[in-house]
Amino acid sequence: MNSTVTATEILLPGPVEPEGLLVRSRELPQPGTGQVVLRMEATGVSFAEQQMRRGKYYDQPAFPFVPGYDVVGTVVAVGADGDAAQVGRRVAAVTKTGAWASHLVLDAADLVPVPAGVDLAAVETVVVNGVTAWQMLHRTAKVARGGTIVVLGANGGVGTTLVQLARHAGITVIGTASPRNHQAVRDLDAIPVDYRDPDLYERIREIAPDGVDAVFDHVGGEGLVKSWQLLRRGGTLVSYGTAATKDEEGNSQLPVLMLFARLALWNYLPNGRGAHFYNFWAGRRFRTATHRARLAEDLTQVLRLLADGAITPLIAATFPLSETAAALTLAESRTVAGKVVLLPDA
Repeated sequence: MNSTVTATEILLPGPVEPEGLLVRSRELPQPGTGQVVLRMEATGVSFAEQQMRRGKYYDQPAFPFVPGYDVVGTVVAVGADGDAAQVGRRVAAVTKTGAWASHLVLDAADLVPVPAGVDLAAVETVVVNGVTAWQMLHRTAKVARGGTIVVLGANGGVGTTLVQLARHAGITVIGTASPRNHQAVRDLDAIPVDYRDPDLYERIREIAPDGVDAVFDHVGGEGLVKSWQLLRRGGTLVSYGTAATKDEEGNSQLPVLMLFARLALWNYLPNGRGAHFYNFWAGRRFRTATHRARLAEDLTQVLRLLADGAITPLIAATFPLSETAAALTLAESRTVAGKVVLLPDA
């Protein structure tokens, strides 16, 4: 790379409302050994960023920082030791932070090829959401064909992808959502239940009186006990978030640590059921190559299903990068189905 790239970035300066996000421009450093410069073609708003702006995401970086959990884009430059043939390739990557930017520097080893002919905004809907859903369903819960699962938040980014992957695998899905999104859940061939119904769990038991094979719960809080009680013998609870505590004041790590303790206790008891916390980054620090290989394998599976039309991307709305504040506000409104996607400014 011989020329300097100036990136436009969306900066989260502290625990602010969406309109408190800042826009900045800065010159990117030259890509180092094994690195590339990626031009962002699509990124998105996930629940992680909604927690991060409150300072409530477990292990988030110190303020200020650039959010953005995943990205789809085109390689525009490589480091001095890089393969020039990479330039022009369309790829996807999970970044955890930094993707709300027009350009970013990434490790080439973290890039996963994107199938030709697939819309990049569509790809964005299934990057971190697709890997998360695939791994929870097939690696953590290991639900077999013919099983029944419950997906809390079936109209959300992870939820819609999880529902589709489960239905493709021959699994019956009961999905919670607000009534305005019930038709969207039905369109995914799942059974909708109103998440605000005070008798929610009784409604689920009426549908699955013998219990379910897995519950995927991103809410946490006291409702986690009721999710656990829905399981049949041999069933699995997969917890992957603490949305119930996102607005609570205090230590952001405490609710997660309490959750870990509860899941550990349930696993210790001789009850024939399993409780797991899904962590996308588990094993990354000490088994980096293994983590990267597993991510690439699973994302490639999801992208193949997307390219084949086996799963349909649910784009709630698209916004230019400069309107990220409006995109975040919409994503937090809980009024939409699918993922809010950010695109480059014209």
